Amino acid sequence: MQQSILKFGMVGGGEGSLIGDIHCRGAMFDRLSVIAAGCFSRDAAKSAITGERLGIAPDRIYATYQEMAEKEAAREDRIHYVVIVTPNRSHYEIAKAFLLQGFHVVCDKPVTIEESEARELERLAEERGLLFGVTYTYSGYPMVKQARELIRQGEIGEIISVIAEYPQEWVLHATEPSWRMDARQGKSCCVADIGVHVAHTVSYITGLEIDSLCADLQTHGTLTELDNHANILLKYTGGATGMYWCSQVAVGSKNGLRIRLFGTKGSLEWQHERSEELQLCVKGKPFQLLSRGRDPMHPAAAAFNRLPGGHPEGLYEAFANIYAAFGGELSRLLRDRTLDGAEPADYPRIREGADGVRFVDKCLESSDKGSVWVKYGSSAAASEAAAAAE
Repeated sequence: MQQSILKFGMVGGGEGSLIGDIHCRGAMFDRLSVIAAGCFSRDAAKSAITGERLGIAPDRIYATYQEMAEKEAAREDRIHYVVIVTPNRSHYEIAKAFLLQGFHVVCDKPVTIEESEARELERLAEERGLLFGVTYTYSGYPMVKQARELIRQGEIGEIISVIAEYPQEWVLHATEPSWRMDARQGKSCCVADIGVHVAHTVSYITGLEIDSLCADLQTHGTLTELDNHANILLKYTGGATGMYWCSQVAVGSKNGLRIRLFGTKGSLEWQHERSEELQLCVKGKPFQLLSRGRDPMHPAAAAFNRLPGGHPEGLYEAFANIYAAFGGELSRLLRDRTLDGAEPADYPRIREGADGVRFVDKCLESSDKGSVWVKYGSSAAASEAAAAAE
């Protein structure tokens, strides 16, 4: 049965917004969703320019997100879901407004500033039977999915150690502060911006749960009052250990996410800047460099391939994979009125978004206390505690 076209609206992502454009293209990549409404900027004139460029009817370009949520809810041809790509501090209030009006949500990370807010959104979505996706980009790459399947199959044995890094240099080159550096917009710059990607990608591939961590958050240069460099040690519940490094002041680095996993039988390595490849080393066997589109892949990973080998897939395709999985599940829900019996689609959800906020908070807590070890706690326990507090 052919999937019907979904309609979505966007809050944020006006003229000049890179991430807004990436989200919009990713959602529409497979021609299964179309943008039909938006509040793209607090500046009505700028919002109108973006809406006109996207071909949106003038009466569906809104001055505020509150107006958008209320008026779209009253329409017979209302949007099916909303995409939120505003600065971090506003995510919670926008997502809550749309959930209360019965809309499904996709939100950029970090999903909120406070974990309690994220857990509340998780509860609201669950109570109302609404889907809530969070765009942890790197889970959309086929070779990341292949790494996850190799771990599940026990290819490298029990994981002993995780070494992960994400260096950038853009803060050193910035001539004026961005909102990410603004303490009024959040509690963290580097860890909230890219550290959460490290934590989520490791969790997505390995399934490891953090038991405790010790973090040293630093600030270098003159353009930010928030962290732009972090060193983090971790202990996982199964006994494995980890080291994460993320930096936005690492000269010579562009977007160097790199995950290395060492197990009792072998090792795996994936690098974002060589995202088409996955390095596999199994003790007693030749070193392997697996190539997307050429070498055999697990069906769960191969399903997200879009092009033959040698035709690189990248950031837009990764976003498209997340939106395709979210959209496919939403279409099933709209058609069948239930997801009972259906295999969960492969995209990051609100619980993972809330876990990302917890990761930021625990790093800040450890660093503020003098880089001491702090207990992490499980996401399930956090969700139950948040529900009990309501």
